[in-house]
Amino acid sequence: MAVTPGGQKARSHARSLDAVNFLLADVRGALGPFLNVFLVTQQHWSQSLVGLVTTVSGLLGLAAQTPIGAAIDATRSKRGVVILALAVLAAGSVAIAVAPTFWPVFIANGLIGLVGDVFGPAVASLTLGLFARKQLARRMGRNAVWDHAGNVAIALAAGAVGYAFSQRAVFFLVPVFAVLAALAVLSIPARDIDYERSRGSDGERPADCAQESSPGWGILFKTRPLVVLGVCMMLFHFANAPLLPLVGQKLAGANPLLATAMMSSCIVAAQLVMLPIALLTGIAAERFGSKPVFLVGFAILPIRAVLYTFSDNSAWLISVQLLDGVGAGIFSVLMPLAVADIMRGTGRYNLALGAVTTMVGIGASVSGLAAGVIVDKFGYDAAFFTLGGAALLAFAVLAIAMPETAPDKAAPPRSG
Repeated sequence: MAVTPGGQKARSHARSLDAVNFLLADVRGALGPFLNVFLVTQQHWSQSLVGLVTTVSGLLGLAAQTPIGAAIDATRSKRGVVILALAVLAAGSVAIAVAPTFWPVFIANGLIGLVGDVFGPAVASLTLGLFARKQLARRMGRNAVWDHAGNVAIALAAGAVGYAFSQRAVFFLVPVFAVLAALAVLSIPARDIDYERSRGSDGERPADCAQESSPGWGILFKTRPLVVLGVCMMLFHFANAPLLPLVGQKLAGANPLLATAMMSSCIVAAQLVMLPIALLTGIAAERFGSKPVFLVGFAILPIRAVLYTFSDNSAWLISVQLLDGVGAGIFSVLMPLAVADIMRGTGRYNLALGAVTTMVGIGASVSGLAAGVIVDKFGYDAAFFTLGGAALLAFAVLAIAMPETAPDKAAPPRSG
């Protein structure tokens, strides 16, 4: 059977986007929890000081996240935004490795915080610009699969590098993968990215969105499902963000020579679960809608937080970490998909996704300091129970206040 040029182009776009998701996960994955473990176990920072640095970095990212989303909506250079963010991330990682004292880490981590959340909205925008709405749920699932595969790859690579050389050497992986990710982004021809579709301006606008012909930032507050989604995601990530670093620290305390390898085991265990979950999420969202699948992801988190308190055994902690793969696999697919459904026809998709990501960042950055203080004063179990309570609240808000967002599953919208 002959292959049409259009079919070849679609497959080329799919392969390029697969590579982008895989390699961006490698760039981001070499930082994150490895930084916390490195600072606590190798540089002997206190929990509170690490929490301060991560909180300030998160707050700087929060200040820029929504404007970044608006800029991604406005710019036709979607690829350029990603490449610039990669350059900053690589430079910051090298600075942390070379000079892991307070001010260099504080400044570098702050810069990383400013650009680190660019990738999610930018890749989602590229996806919208390359694929039609009817292909979106499964394509978002495929994005998530390659993202999780990249996380597995970098966790294994970081574990091997940390074991063979040092924890500090892990940070030098970032510039290597940043170059590869930039090449993958450039393999997508700019002319093939549909500008209008990439910012969600195609399709009919839902009745509960603002009715202006060119809505401004006020649409973020006038669209009730978007507000509810943002609050739910903020609560969820307040509870979720500190769990892996705290578990990594417990593992490192019991096995100091295997700290990086243990952290890698936690990440790999969760990411291997995320791979099938991400695929199934795209299929389930098409069949049942987004809300039921969201509820499953939210229900897992309070259970996981409490289970961490049952034992300090390394095998137990890594086994419980498998549950992280269920929640993260679901959210990596459904959050950008739900925002696309809520904001269809407005031309403000990336602004809205940036705003929801800002809410995620608020929860994650504040919880770093909160969890650190609780651990310093009351111990790890108290922190796990506190985070579990926040996760339970997130589940309740979602169940009561969040409507279905899938267009063919939602109830008829009401204005006002």
